[in-house]
Amino acid sequence: MIELSAEDFEQLVVSELDALPDRVVDGLDNVVFLIEDRPPDGSLDMLGVYEGFDLTERGAYGYGELPDRIILFREPLLAICETIEELRDEVHITLVHEIAHYYGIDDEQLHELGWG
Repeated sequence: MIELSAEDFEQLVVSELDALPDRVVDGLDNVVFLIEDRPPDGSLDMLGVYEGFDLTERGAYGYGELPDRIILFREPLLAICETIEELRDEVHITLVHEIAHYYGIDDEQLHELGWG
C-alpha cells in the first residue's frame, strides 16, 4: 500500500482523466467525477462505481436531471498499489471501467474486453 494525500490523489485522478482519449470522454453528458475515501459499506473491495442512467436508458432522462456520478474510492485504490505507477494504472482502468458503464457496457462485456 502506498500513502498519498487526498489532494495529491485528486491531482493524479485529474491527470489520468485528462489523459484519456477524446473519443472516450467527448460523449459524456451530465456526468460528474467524485472521489470518496471508501464505499458506503466501508470495505476496501470496490474501486469505483457509476451511478446514473447509461446511454441505453437515456430515453427516460429529462430536463433538470441531477448529474450521473462516477466515484473513485481513494483508500481501496491505494490499498492495492505499491507504487505511483501502479496507482496510475489502476486509476486509469477504473475510470475506463466506470465510463464504459455510462455507455451501457456491462461487467460481462468489460471482462470479455479485458477491462473487468
